[in-house]
Amino acid sequence: MADEKENCTHDCSSCGKDCKSRNLRAYLREGCSVKHVIGVVSGKGGVGKSLVTDMLAVKMAKKGYRTAILDADITGPSVPTAFGLGGVKAESEQGADGQWYLKPVKSKGGIEIISMNMLLPDETDPVYWRGPVIGGAVKQFWTDVQWKDIDYMFVDMPPGTGDVPLTVFQSLPVDAIVVVTTPQQLVRVIVEKAVKFAAGLKVAVLGLVENMSYVKCPDCSREIKVFGESNADKIAKEYGIPLLARIPMEERITAAVDSGAIEELDEEYLDATASAIEGLKKE
Repeated sequence: MADEKENCTHDCSSCGKDCKSRNLRAYLREGCSVKHVIGVVSGKGGVGKSLVTDMLAVKMAKKGYRTAILDADITGPSVPTAFGLGGVKAESEQGADGQWYLKPVKSKGGIEIISMNMLLPDETDPVYWRGPVIGGAVKQFWTDVQWKDIDYMFVDMPPGTGDVPLTVFQSLPVDAIVVVTTPQQLVRVIVEKAVKFAAGLKVAVLGLVENMSYVKCPDCSREIKVFGESNADKIAKEYGIPLLARIPMEERITAAVDSGAIEELDEEYLDATASAIEGLKKE
């Protein structure tokens, strides 16, 4: 079994073995395609994972790619709000095969999005589900949604290393993950846990993105380290992964998210991250 795992290409379509990984793999609807899947993860909540997901999707869409977001944070979805899609519902449609499927909601800029908030009667309704049911919902966001000719899909995952990240890594063909962190010393252990989790599941780590890295003084432009000196460089060096970006705390970013105008931002902070994503190649 160890040799099979080591030699696994994760391409179940070309493999005749009836292994555990094959049984866990989820498949898109017939006629759908997603070329690259990027997971955006964090070891803890409140570090700006959804912000990074949204900004990366916008960045890649502006480069001319067909981009999508699968909001896997089932109990705390926030993606629709940032795109001004609060209260918008995903529609279902019956295909020629008689099966029903969901149509992702398109943002103003053409980004295709599916989120739990788009299925609830009221977006403020809580979701009273346990882990296995939540994991099943995430798989359905992949299998039961009409993802047509997507170049890059970003999966906004809930924090931690529990059911949902495990479901995503084992069920979806994830190319790589971006780990989001903040400068606090407390976050160091959490980041390392996320990196080791990905390594244990043989998922590549594209790099680190540090959010809330600093505040720029409006008078002298000096960078003020609100949360102290960063540990991101040291962590990146220890694990041999790049530090791709440092995003400051800026009022215009917060205002754009709160007003549903994330697509109007044109920041350069994630340019290197976008370039690294473009460099991904399918085996």
